Amino acid sequence: MLALRIAESGAAPALQDIPRPVPGPGQILVRNRACGLNFADLLMQKGTYQDTPKPPFTLGMEVAGEVVETGEGVENLSPGARIAVYSGQGGLAEYGVFEADRAVPLPDGLSYEQGAALPIAYGTTQLALDHRARLQPGETLLVTGAAGGVGLTAVEVGKLMGAKVIAQARGSEKLEVAARAGADHLIDADEDLRARVLELGGADVVYDAIGGDVFKEAFRATNPEGRLLPIGFAGGAVPQIPANHLLVKNLTVIGVYIGGYLKFRPDILRACFATVFGWAAEGRISPHISHSLPLDRAVEGMELLRARKSTGKVVITI
Repeated sequence: MLALRIAESGAAPALQDIPRPVPGPGQILVRNRACGLNFADLLMQKGTYQDTPKPPFTLGMEVAGEVVETGEGVENLSPGARIAVYSGQGGLAEYGVFEADRAVPLPDGLSYEQGAALPIAYGTTQLALDHRARLQPGETLLVTGAAGGVGLTAVEVGKLMGAKVIAQARGSEKLEVAARAGADHLIDADEDLRARVLELGGADVVYDAIGGDVFKEAFRATNPEGRLLPIGFAGGAVPQIPANHLLVKNLTVIGVYIGGYLKFRPDILRACFATVFGWAAEGRISPHISHSLPLDRAVEGMELLRARKSTGKVVITI
């Protein structure tokens, strides 16, 4: 089978023909149909992601397809079942073996492409805004990088949860994407973020995927008792947080890493995915996929992420 592999640390990804894997106890063999790309895939290529597998490995962190074979002890899934998986790796291949307890049933009304675009971005956002930040109806949510893979979901889910959403992104095209997702107010990345947010009454919750100076300005525009969610550092710089300012304004900075829940609270993650896929089945959320490319163009898809030329998700069809 074909798979997009990292042969050694720091090596460029390349398509290779490798043997089809066999499921072990508690595992399923999946015919992969679509795989969502994530910024973490770029970090894995450099070996800087916190959960980078030991090379050689196959890229692709979230995948949708159908079950081909089940391993010993798997009772809740049968061959032919349509599923999505938060796989962590192995999605950019024609077949993949994954832990059965990571699989989520794919509702009949959703395509494989939609299924592959849901787990990480929407899962992270639902976990962050609901379980971690306890976003309340009527609160103001500031989303930075609001047209990106996770940012756009935060706009959509924030509106679904009843918040007033301020979206920050670069350029009119990306801001228009955020507006279509439900943003109430738009701020261009070239504007003074702190000043504009304060003009709008300040932020109660900040969802930041950029880091660096953007986080610092959002921090300064957060209302007393506000909550800040550092989701990622796409801008390249990890912000340093002044503890004295946390004290004076009674602020809370809340870490969110969806992968960590696989290890210490998988029940919360299962509930999170059930909520997200339920919303999608009801039409309450709809993944925005700016690019859909075949497997032999997966590297091109990653370059779209690296150059920030995509909005929402880039999905690879297999």
